[in-house]
Amino acid sequence: MSGGAEAAEEARKRRTRFPFLLAVGIGCYVLAVIAGTFLLADDFGFGLLIPLWIVHGVLLVVLLRKLGARESSAYAMLFIVGASLMSVYIAHVAHDDLLLQRRGEKVTATVVKEWLDPAQGRKARDSHYALEHQDGTEVPGPAMTTTSDLYDVGQKVTVIEDPDGELRPQTPGQADATGDALSSAALALAALGAVAWMAWRGSDAARRRNERKRPGAAGRAYKTLTRDHSTREEQEEKLRDALRGYPSDRRGYIKVRPEEYPDVTQRRAARIAWEMGLRAEAVGNRGSWRFGETVVEEVPQD
Repeated sequence: MSGGAEAAEEARKRRTRFPFLLAVGIGCYVLAVIAGTFLLADDFGFGLLIPLWIVHGVLLVVLLRKLGARESSAYAMLFIVGASLMSVYIAHVAHDDLLLQRRGEKVTATVVKEWLDPAQGRKARDSHYALEHQDGTEVPGPAMTTTSDLYDVGQKVTVIEDPDGELRPQTPGQADATGDALSSAALALAALGAVAWMAWRGSDAARRRNERKRPGAAGRAYKTLTRDHSTREEQEEKLRDALRGYPSDRRGYIKVRPEEYPDVTQRRAARIAWEMGLRAEAVGNRGSWRFGETVVEEVPQD
């Protein structure tokens, strides 16, 4: 292998490694933010962490744009931030359930009061219950809450109470943290999946850009089969003649076959067309190059 070919291969490997390592770094950063927010939320509350999440979102957009798929970076950032926030919130619910299971005590209590959340449009209203022990003392902690009306005043119910009174009492079924832990992990994985998707989008966009920059294999094969030994300058002049003389289709496009110009890149063809008052279409070409006065997406010029 020649020195130039070896240098090109090494450059290709570096381009392949960089997005992969960057994506791994972004994934680790996302996990670190989720873990850090989970640890800080107890001390500062979710409200005081909003400025940090705004900074996190801005930094995340900058990092995602470096993966190459710039047009999707803002949407991916919103998804990652939303999934991360939900993961942290559900992780806190699971943590409270596990804490209640570890230090809580199972008791039989009586419902002495029941009330609903105030009506707020079409929002569902949770039910709240004040509980008492069999000896008439209150069950410590906030009122027990359910998402539907399950109990009536005077009804006896088995709950796990927090002796410290910090956590609300729950039934043994409510205190099962398995579902919440799995949901939190799934949301964290979804955030990482969005990073991987952006890395794939970026690599795919880079591949398409590289294909537009260099002559295609079909063009080289065409040149070999037809024994066309024309120079690039001759091919460019041939392209100018085609743009001047070829008729346009019903959508106003002039179509040419790129394999007839094996040494001319699409970017260079776009430059030639621009000099003649035309623009090169970047999408929907289906094996052809299309040129017109107006296009959906213009090919960058060489």
